[in-house]
Amino acid sequence: MNEASKDLTISQLQSLVDEWIKTIGVKYFSPLTNMAILTEETGEVARQMARIYGDQTFKPGEEPNLADELADLLWVVAAIANQTGIDLTEAIARNIEKKTIRDAHRFQNQ
Repeated sequence: MNEASKDLTISQLQSLVDEWIKTIGVKYFSPLTNMAILTEETGEVARQMARIYGDQTFKPGEEPNLADELADLLWVVAAIANQTGIDLTEAIARNIEKKTIRDAHRFQNQ
């Protein structure tokens, strides 16, 4: 991993995914196909979590790789955002503001 990729912004992630898809991947999958891929990748994260933190165990030859599965999720989310015209940096900022207002006191007594 080069030094620049350690400080990757969300905007840069979206640009990198877009460039890769347009040059190496050739084209975007349809939004519906990407939704199915997102679901598949979410299942793979769940599988890792169940084996690393839950009661299931890895099969012989399987290795824990939660980081890679989470990266796959981010990749597909960036692709979906790109093809639907969503700026994830703006969307996340708005989402954090919404949660901050909504949950300002919600968890203080837990």
